[in-house]
Amino acid sequence: MGTAGTTEVTGVVEVASEAELRELIGEPSSHAANKTRHRLHDLDRRWLARSPFCVMATADAQGRCDVSPKGDPAGFTHVLDDTTLVIPDRPGNKRLDGMVNILGNPQVGLNYFLPGRGDTLRINGRARLLRDAPFFDELTVKGNRPRLALLVAVEEVFYHCSKAFLRSELWNPETWQPDALPSRARIVKGVEAQDRALEELEQHYGPGYAEKLYG
Repeated sequence: MGTAGTTEVTGVVEVASEAELRELIGEPSSHAANKTRHRLHDLDRRWLARSPFCVMATADAQGRCDVSPKGDPAGFTHVLDDTTLVIPDRPGNKRLDGMVNILGNPQVGLNYFLPGRGDTLRINGRARLLRDAPFFDELTVKGNRPRLALLVAVEEVFYHCSKAFLRSELWNPETWQPDALPSRARIVKGVEAQDRALEELEQHYGPGYAEKLYG
C-alpha cells in the first residue's frame, strides 16, 4: 500500500521537482507568465457584473483542499473597490467546508464563468468571514439577506484561455446527456440517504426544488 488513503500503483514514473516538471513541459510564454495583475480592471468589473457562477477553492491549515460552487443572479459578487470583493453566502446544506477552511487558512482561489464562454476570470486572494456590514442589504436576493459573506482582498487577477472548454465541449448542447446517469434523487438514495424513501427524495428534488433556494 502507498500513503494513507491511496493504493500503490506499479510502473508509474513520478515527477518530483519543479526542475523536472519544467524539463518535461517547458516554460510559459512571456504573455502567460506576465499576465497576472493585482487590481481589478474595468473589464474585470464588467465580467463580474455578468457572471452568475464561480467555483471557490480553499484549503485548511493542513493543506486539505475543497472546491465549492457559488451561484446567484449575474453580478452576485459585489465589488467594493479595485482590490476588494464580497461574495454572499446563501442557504445550503450547512456543511460550511470552505468557510471553516478560511478560518484556518484565508487563501482562496475563485474562477468566474460566463455561460457559453470558454475563457474564465481567475481571482486569488485572502478572505474573511463577515456576519454583517453596511452593504449586506445590497446583497439581498428574493428576500434573502445573507447571514454571512466573504470579504476577499484581491491579490492576483488574470484570464484563463478556452482550451479546456473547447476540448470538453462543455457548452455544446449536442454533447449534453443529463439523463445518462441516475437522477439526483436516486444518487442521494444510493449513497447519502439509503434510509429515505425514493418517492420522498423525488418529491424533494422535483419541480418545486427551485422555489426553496432562498428559503
